[in-house]
Amino acid sequence: MNAPNFANLLLEIESNIATVTINRPRALNSLNTETLKELGFVFDFLKSRDSVAGVILSGAGDKAFVAGADIAELTDKNPLTAKEFSLLGQAVFNQVELLPKPVIAAVNGFALGGGCELAMACHIRAASFHARFGQPEVGLGLIPGFGGTQRLPRLVGKGRALEMLLSGGMIDADEAYRIGLANVVLNSFKVDAEGKEFMDEKGRRVFDRDLFMKSVFKMMEGILEKGPLALKSVIEAVNRGFNLDLPTGLLIEADLFSNIYATEDAHEGMTAFLEKRKAEFTNR
Repeated sequence: MNAPNFANLLLEIESNIATVTINRPRALNSLNTETLKELGFVFDFLKSRDSVAGVILSGAGDKAFVAGADIAELTDKNPLTAKEFSLLGQAVFNQVELLPKPVIAAVNGFALGGGCELAMACHIRAASFHARFGQPEVGLGLIPGFGGTQRLPRLVGKGRALEMLLSGGMIDADEAYRIGLANVVLNSFKVDAEGKEFMDEKGRRVFDRDLFMKSVFKMMEGILEKGPLALKSVIEAVNRGFNLDLPTGLLIEADLFSNIYATEDAHEGMTAFLEKRKAEFTNR
């Protein structure tokens, strides 16, 4: 099955890593219904591809990961169609979160509103030094509709989440890292021929998108060196147990821990460790 083409997304598959780029730079990669449906389709496609082991999700251009939902489309909605739009976004973001393969959000700029919600649905968030996160919906007289009121408190705590949700303000990449919203901040600065940081006419450091994406790709490669069935089981254990009481979550973990012992990869990994060599996992 060939990789599909999309109106609002770019899909590249290199080795065993898929890169999905939301490609609406003139609209700062904002999410409309068509883009959400394409995202749902591409994650279904990637789930079915055994040759794809991990996914990197980013936005086109240097300014924005996703700057939010498409406000022009939102103005045409009524209570019924607004709920349908909310449920669509939630369903698609659930697909991202539940994908049994690692998903890294490469946050290359503004991640606001629906963009912050999309980043939070990913398993890991790698932010560029100039990334900005926020849930500004209250400034429009709205509230988040794609999971922001639910995932943000789970990631950063109730008090900090309420501060962001009620103020509608933005935080920078370093603050996002400090509170646990970003997993890592990658200082991908453009350098000149002598290796010195390149400065624009205002004396500001310049973002190097290619270097940033290479760093995220390297991060994903490091993850994918581990046992693929183990990675899948970790994602399943966290997603199934996160909102349950601890004893129930521990039972889920024990079941998955025992199941992994039936795999060839588990025995290969332990044998390789004892023999002081690199494991050769086969996804079996």
